[in-house]
Amino acid sequence: MTHLPLFPDTYAHTDPDRPAYVMASSGLTVTYGELVATSRAVAGLLHQRGLRHGDTVAVLMENNEYYFPVVWAFQRAGLRYVALSTRLSSDDVAYILRDARVQTLITSPHHLETAHAAAEAAGVPHLFTTGADVDGAVALTTAIGGVEPHPDEAEGADLLYSSGTTGRPKGVVADLPSAPLGSPPGFTTLFHERWGLDADSVYLSPAPLYHAAPLRVGMSVHRYGGLVVVMESFDAQSALDLIAEHRVTVAQMVPTMLLRMLKLPLERRRAADLSSLRCLVHAAAPMPQAAKRQLIDWVGPIVREFYSATENYLFTELDSDEWLAHPGSVGKPLVGAVHILDGDGGPVAPGTVGEIWSAGGPSFAYLNDAAKTAQAHNDRGWATVGDLGYLDADGYLYLSERRSDLILSGGVNIYPQEAENLLLVHPDVADAAVFGVDHDELGQVVHGAVQLSPGVAADAATQERLLRHLTDQLSGYKCPRALDFVSRLPRLPTGKLLRRELMEQHRQVADDRQ
Repeated sequence: MTHLPLFPDTYAHTDPDRPAYVMASSGLTVTYGELVATSRAVAGLLHQRGLRHGDTVAVLMENNEYYFPVVWAFQRAGLRYVALSTRLSSDDVAYILRDARVQTLITSPHHLETAHAAAEAAGVPHLFTTGADVDGAVALTTAIGGVEPHPDEAEGADLLYSSGTTGRPKGVVADLPSAPLGSPPGFTTLFHERWGLDADSVYLSPAPLYHAAPLRVGMSVHRYGGLVVVMESFDAQSALDLIAEHRVTVAQMVPTMLLRMLKLPLERRRAADLSSLRCLVHAAAPMPQAAKRQLIDWVGPIVREFYSATENYLFTELDSDEWLAHPGSVGKPLVGAVHILDGDGGPVAPGTVGEIWSAGGPSFAYLNDAAKTAQAHNDRGWATVGDLGYLDADGYLYLSERRSDLILSGGVNIYPQEAENLLLVHPDVADAAVFGVDHDELGQVVHGAVQLSPGVAADAATQERLLRHLTDQLSGYKCPRALDFVSRLPRLPTGKLLRRELMEQHRQVADDRQ
């Protein structure tokens, strides 16, 4: 058997006892030999049940010890696979299963009720659970016993769905390679070149594996023979403890996680042993500049940032030194060429905000939605996901936000990120969001929602103090007129704010007061 360099089989063959991943809470360690044996068995089971190259499967599980063997089975069987969010209702899961024409769903006991209802509603032929046999779901561990290996293994591809913050989620369809195992997909080699992923890497993965970045980077670590430390859920102090315990070399987090770490007591941050850490990567949402400077001061110039999307249409990246020279930037493009266009599709000058388009990036389409696919591409073949930003004179990209997040007040475009960033770094604030609310004369006015730090009173004095903090540093029209104090903001585990959900909550409260 030929063992190609960028696939877990390489290490299962040469060093089967090498650890592939460890579950943070339990300490359960799975070796490359075990990972590959289980994934091959599951791939063989899927072939036995009639699935062939290009068919679609799905997984609905929390971060657990079965996640990687299942997705590697999908990958090696040449399938398209959907990683379903555990936040979804059974109706939403059923919609995706129908939309993607899923033929097999694998779930865990924790999500079996949702999976069973969704699979039944969508007519999915095969439902497996990582637990015991139950009515309507077959125990995966029993089913894989004695199956023949998959006879025609080839690289598959993920079929991930957008988060659906503005409506039904859409599947992002990339080209399915007809490539032998070990042919690296996507940005795998970039993670090696830029972040140093290799056989000696110990990678901390604190986010849900159903999201694009944790899933794709975690699988890339396995292609190089490294170790993934999987957190079942994120906790700031636990993350620091795991870095020390496992001698983590690379960690990837979202800004909300980093902000929680920065807000730990100073003595706990100083006591943290981060000496093994060589690279701390963040993405998925903007991070306040003041907080990022504080992060670099704390951990050193090992902080890297990237910008991309589930669509993989563009990939930009930069290190700490570049960021300090271009504060607020998400870097220069490594995949794709950035063009900033106005509403008419024309180019804008450096420093001018417009829609971000990419030329020459990987191709994609939205599943079963030709209209949305067409809207995401122009007549020059460039692609966009609707994000706004600008380029500086040196070609570095800066993000603003999505067009749908802009606040239009009295004919003026207001970017909520500016006020949000100022609130997020205030010591009284644990989390914050700024958004537009309806106004009879101006169309919209700026409003805010704040989750206060423990022990801070949700009273008029606190509101006045926070609003003054904003007006001291921003033009008045950019500042919220008032703040709502909330117990928690609606965010995805990636840190993405569900701004429309927050706006709807505010609207309902306002209606109730009338």
